[in-house]
Amino acid sequence: MTWTVDEQLALTATQAVAAIQSGRLKATAYIATLLARAGALSSLNALTTLDLDGALAAAQRIDALPATAKAQLPLAGLPIVVKDNINTAGLQTSAGTPALAGFVPKHNAPSLQRLIDAGAIVLGKANMHELAFGITSTNLAPHAGPVRNPYDPSLIPGGSSGGTAVAIAARIAPAGLGTDTGGSTRIPAALTGTAGFRPSVGNGGAERRYHDSEAVVPISHTRDTVGPMARTVADLALLDGVITGDGTLPALALNGLRIGLPAPLWEGLERQVEDVARAALSQLEAAGVVFVPVAMSELEQLNAMVGGPVAVHEALDDVRAWLVANEAPVRTVADLAARIASPDVRAIYDSVLADALGAHYAAALNNWRPRLQQHMAATFAGERLDALLFPTTRLAAVPIDDLSGSSTVSIDGGPSIDTMEAFLRNTDPASTSGIPGLSLPGGMSASGLPVGLELDGPLGDDRRLLAIGVAFEQVLGALPAPVL
Repeated sequence: MTWTVDEQLALTATQAVAAIQSGRLKATAYIATLLARAGALSSLNALTTLDLDGALAAAQRIDALPATAKAQLPLAGLPIVVKDNINTAGLQTSAGTPALAGFVPKHNAPSLQRLIDAGAIVLGKANMHELAFGITSTNLAPHAGPVRNPYDPSLIPGGSSGGTAVAIAARIAPAGLGTDTGGSTRIPAALTGTAGFRPSVGNGGAERRYHDSEAVVPISHTRDTVGPMARTVADLALLDGVITGDGTLPALALNGLRIGLPAPLWEGLERQVEDVARAALSQLEAAGVVFVPVAMSELEQLNAMVGGPVAVHEALDDVRAWLVANEAPVRTVADLAARIASPDVRAIYDSVLADALGAHYAAALNNWRPRLQQHMAATFAGERLDALLFPTTRLAAVPIDDLSGSSTVSIDGGPSIDTMEAFLRNTDPASTSGIPGLSLPGGMSASGLPVGLELDGPLGDDRRLLAIGVAFEQVLGALPAPVL
């Protein structure tokens, strides 16, 4: 079978694997098509490293396998991109910051290694907000540069996993890995019309779904996790199943599914976002979904007491531990911070080095966070909810700015709001409480921009949450590809 370029670019991860496993598509031909696409769209700044020789060599090894061996690889020949803060043996892991530019770890992160063992091929490393401390992916490091939204290159793609999302949306790769501390897989997924997953973390024990300790340039061991990103929730489920060995999706019926609508996360939305989200509710309700309004009156207050103190306090020790464990070219956080290129990230690292929120850390971790977790669990149990649903972000993508001063946005002409706070508001509660969160495409706004919907589920209910997402995307349909 001869595949056109457009047919190859349109393949989802699941479709690509099936075509390669069956022998209908050569991995080498597919990889060559995507590498050419990456070169043609380099102006989007989606990638910091492109592994031309390594990706083609890996594809040749897949094509050389006997048909029976190829069919047994769950991700045979699947091209992926990997966020530049996730350790990759043989490829740069710079976290988008000058002090680590060109640094090559000795080992792959465990989640990535599982994908590679299953047949995935790394195309390259994806650009990101510097050191993952931001939600725009406007990176001012000389080796990185701002990541651009493929639906409008003058707009942000969201962050901090913006490069992974853009590569997927722009059809440079069908899937990839990001990381999520406060919304960093879900926010860029929402703004680029793709899907992003934050798995359960809980309190970091047995309930932590992915285990990548000291294999990711960190922010906070309490909040950080690797997360898969793709164009469909079905593809997220495929990657999650390979990473965890838990590949079964539970059967469920949309008719009678109880989904909570948390009032605080439906307030103050941009009109174009609310219009798309309400239209999606109508489609899902027509399919039998039961929506349950829930007050969750303590949600914002409890969340505000946790997020900042945990992230800013833990970053100092966690980043230092990664630098030492990985024999990085700089060994102190002060040396790393001295070369930060982006003013917004430098300001955050000033707070990290000063431990500016350290006095609030113990109360945040031991008092406020358990109360937030209890609030979440009580909502799910008390209302017999399968999940919570709300717009992933309060507003659609906004223009890229130079971050030379305080970055702010206005929603429908209202007062100025800090950009990070505006975009984090809806995604942060899942992060701070450790429950799974999933963003899937909800529709296109009247101005032609993607709008994401987030589903949050009870702790440990990851596969059921993904199954709900798969069912929802079958009702809502796919978004049109960006015109590039």
